[in-house]
Amino acid sequence: MTFLRLFLAAILLAAAAGAAFWYHNQPTPVAVTGPERGSAADIVFASGVVEPRNWAKVTSLVRERIVEVCNCEGERVETGDILARLDATEAEAILNELKARYKLAVDERDRLTLLVERNVTSVTALERASAEVSQVEALIAGQTARLEDYTLRAPSNGMVLRQDVEIGEIAEPGHVLFWVGRLTPRIVVAEVNEEDIPSIEPDQDVLIRSDAFPGRELEAIVDSITPKGDPVTRTYRVRLALPDDTPLMIGMSVDANIITRVVKDTLLVPALTLHGNDLFIVENDEAKRVTVETGIRGTERIEILSGLDAGAQIITPYPDTLEDGTPVVIEAE
Repeated sequence: MTFLRLFLAAILLAAAAGAAFWYHNQPTPVAVTGPERGSAADIVFASGVVEPRNWAKVTSLVRERIVEVCNCEGERVETGDILARLDATEAEAILNELKARYKLAVDERDRLTLLVERNVTSVTALERASAEVSQVEALIAGQTARLEDYTLRAPSNGMVLRQDVEIGEIAEPGHVLFWVGRLTPRIVVAEVNEEDIPSIEPDQDVLIRSDAFPGRELEAIVDSITPKGDPVTRTYRVRLALPDDTPLMIGMSVDANIITRVVKDTLLVPALTLHGNDLFIVENDEAKRVTVETGIRGTERIEILSGLDAGAQIITPYPDTLEDGTPVVIEAE
């Protein structure tokens, strides 16, 4: 009985070992794809804002209360049209005081002129009176010019793109109250990292994406590059010219893909088949690790310069658990 039990146990162990050996040597099912020929593009990413090519910000030069506003947002204006007025009561009072002082100074100068002609007073007194007249004249001219600062005017022909002021508010010097410009042409003002700027040149094609138009790629071209970068953000300002029929509106934030180089009719593989420069192919029913030389690396496809045959069967996605030489079987599509 004991011998029979040992014999049965030996049979079971042998069967289990055989099953394990069979299971271990079963080929691993894998999905494959093949390389294809196509175009690859080197792209520089940048973010930017849509702006008019020709526009200006209108600010106040004095701190004073707003007493009149055109309420002309979205309307066309001509150069010199009044956009707003500030309270000039105090400035006008100073001007009136200077005018009264001028009248007294002129009267005094005329009186002394007669006295000098009669040899009643000295020429020195007349000269002082004449100097006083000239000084007040200069003060009046300066104050008259300053009064112009209390009237905000359109700096150019165009449209009031935005108005950020209401009657009764205090205008702070440097704070933008109006944006005046032309709706077209429009540009994207983008910031490009300094390490990418050497590859940017005028007239390069640009693909624009905006959350306002999901799934839609809009076009632009590189227009100009600022000669001086920002040492703090380590970026350069790049202007991208938009076509006149662009749906992008002024002030929209966009992502720009600047195409710096295009290679046509090159070998491409899906990006998910690569880990670094390694990929697996199926050869003689086994997984074979291959190291390739890559070129342009996109988010979806990568250019292969050498190390891969055009007819290779590439395991997809990259199999992290497979080892070189593992038996595999290609899954049916």
